Amino acid sequence: MAINFDNALGIHQYTLGVRERRAEVLASNIANADTPGFKARDLSFKDALASATQGRSFNLSKTSERHISGGRGMASDVRYRVPNQPDTGDGNTVDVQIERTSFMQNSMEYQASLSFLSSKIQTMRKAIKGQ
Repeated sequence: MAINFDNALGIHQYTLGVRERRAEVLASNIANADTPGFKARDLSFKDALASATQGRSFNLSKTSERHISGGRGMASDVRYRVPNQPDTGDGNTVDVQIERTSFMQNSMEYQASLSFLSSKIQTMRKAIKGQ
């Protein structure tokens, strides 16, 4: 009998990729906190997870065969964040405290998904060994 990994691992295999992508977006916001005109972005976890579980991807159209194929799968789920404070004059909408808090929360949720996935894999290993 074949193992269906989608059933065996559940949604946690997809959440890791979404959490990783969100960490990249949040880290980019923090790195560009002093860049004039930079607009803070965030990943819609719900939309990105739906895209990942359904196998949809965001592909860019090519105007030449020499162009590299684009798309990381979740690029369309990244949205600009509505700022909580008024513009300081340079057009930057990054609030470093919010970004750091979001990054830490995302990191903890990543670790939780990793723990769940590890538990599922250990359970499968025990079943294979007959324990």
